[in-house]
Amino acid sequence: MRTRFQQGLDDLRQKLLRMGGLAEQAVDRARQAYVERDLTRCQMVLEGESLINTAEREIDEAAFDLLAMQQPMAVDLRFILAVTKINSDLERVGDQAVNIAERVMDMVELPATDLPVDIARMGAAVSAMVRRALESFIEGKVELAQAVLEMDSVIDRMRDDAFIQLVKTMNARPEAVRQALDALLVARNLERVADHATNIAEDVIFWVQGADVRHNVQTEGHETPESSQASSKPTHT
Repeated sequence: MRTRFQQGLDDLRQKLLRMGGLAEQAVDRARQAYVERDLTRCQMVLEGESLINTAEREIDEAAFDLLAMQQPMAVDLRFILAVTKINSDLERVGDQAVNIAERVMDMVELPATDLPVDIARMGAAVSAMVRRALESFIEGKVELAQAVLEMDSVIDRMRDDAFIQLVKTMNARPEAVRQALDALLVARNLERVADHATNIAEDVIFWVQGADVRHNVQTEGHETPESSQASSKPTHT
């Protein structure tokens, strides 16, 4: 029974990694679609949404099956709970990518115009956050997750700056209102992707250390980070 349980944990990990790849790809495609005003990439993002939604259901089902199969304790339980939460955030990352693609589809119907914001730079930073959050899960490393948390404030400042500059543009250039509004919505969607990447990083810390960093709560009586990482990585016997 224990061997089957460990195999189930391994399978769950692999399913989440595949979903993470889909979500990261969706964000990258949406970002590139904005930069290049590329409708083909927009369509790829929209078509990929169903794959992400299907993966979300499969992961939830697999996690619930594991919980029903055996009453996991300590790090195994934290791992399963973290997977279900990360799963939800990845699905929402996909939703935000779709929102960006839809904004780009509106933008390409309008004349191109220069805007005083670097959405491409913000998008690249957000993509890096998602990638690093997934790496922290793959490697079970708290330091990578902490780096994601630190990046969140940078994205918030970029969003705030974009809001200020784009509102000024809309006031000064009425002919560019729609383009500026689309860019503003894209910036907001990117900021939300960053929020989900931050949630993923927090869940990795919870899994590895048993700490809820959202409320600065450190649980007692759990394994050390090193032992947690060792015991949470499935082995086959």
